[in-house]
Amino acid sequence: MITPELAFALAAGVAAFCVGMGKGGVPMIGTLAVPVMALVMSPIAAAGLLLPVYVVSDMFGVWAYRREYSRRVLAIVIPAATFGIAIGWGTASFVTDAMVMAIVGVIGIAFCLARWLGGAGREARPADVPRGVFWGTVSGFTSFVTHGGGPPYQMYAVPLKLPKMVYAGTTTIAFAAINAIKLVPYWSLGQLNPANLKVTLALMPVAIVGTYAGVHVTRVIPERHFYRLVVGALFLLSLKLVYDGFRELTGF
Repeated sequence: MITPELAFALAAGVAAFCVGMGKGGVPMIGTLAVPVMALVMSPIAAAGLLLPVYVVSDMFGVWAYRREYSRRVLAIVIPAATFGIAIGWGTASFVTDAMVMAIVGVIGIAFCLARWLGGAGREARPADVPRGVFWGTVSGFTSFVTHGGGPPYQMYAVPLKLPKMVYAGTTTIAFAAINAIKLVPYWSLGQLNPANLKVTLALMPVAIVGTYAGVHVTRVIPERHFYRLVVGALFLLSLKLVYDGFRELTGF
């Protein structure tokens, strides 16, 4: 029989490894971390517990991709995401997770269907400022509220059709900056619990191993399949966000 302590340890280990794999470049897998932890604890508490794990694994991901990234995309997205985080901080008292999850999920599903059914975005788009500022702001906001900044970011980044490793490196560095910026507002709102420090420290080696495993997996996936994986993972995640969001909003 699985005890509550063992269930927590298993969920935490899986979540930390997912965080690391995501920081290593495997598309969207890091977004599974909070839902996995939510099986054994409050989602809000899980988000606070995992944020330091995200930040530490980010450091190793940034080092792994220190030569493979787009300076232009980062220069556009990071300031915009910072503004989005500020909006999330300022509206934290009345914007619900359910509302954000439902909206982000609908956006992600629409994007995937447009690419699959309409052939949208066959040619690479330039890294333009207006789209980058908009989607970067949305990504920062949703990342602050639900750690779910991936789908809005993909709306901007996927159509750029960056080389596979440049895409992975740019994504890793962008979210490393976003997660570091989130530490101050999370602390001010009481979502970082010092009592969880021992758990966080125990999870960090698992996340680091996951990061290097993610880098290896990303390097060996063919580029065509890599982008199919990105969009497919985005679609599945978006379905889950819509389901979770509407279930909380409607009470079903």
